[in-house]
Amino acid sequence: MSSQNDDISSSVLRQMKAGGFDFTQIHPIEFYATFPDEDGARQAAGQFRGESINAQVHERDDGAWHLELSKVMFATHRGIGAFEQAFEAVISPLGGEVEGWGVRQERCVA
Repeated sequence: MSSQNDDISSSVLRQMKAGGFDFTQIHPIEFYATFPDEDGARQAAGQFRGESINAQVHERDDGAWHLELSKVMFATHRGIGAFEQAFEAVISPLGGEVEGWGVRQERCVA
């Protein structure tokens, strides 16, 4: 993972902590990539069978193809960074570009 991505991930994780995110539980972490064609996106999705809970491929309005891959894991800097590196190693040779990651955080209502 590049140092820029590392800085972005650190910042996001700090914001999650400040927002009360529960780091003691596993969560579906979503990783995103864009491809110039459907074939590349589907090939990439197929590389992660058994590791993901969900892989979705769809065409964007601009004609590019979007891959969203969800992996159930703890939201740690090391774990996210390691998976992001593995994700990029599959995505790049297929013409894709990694767009980042995210996780949905439920809001607590008091």
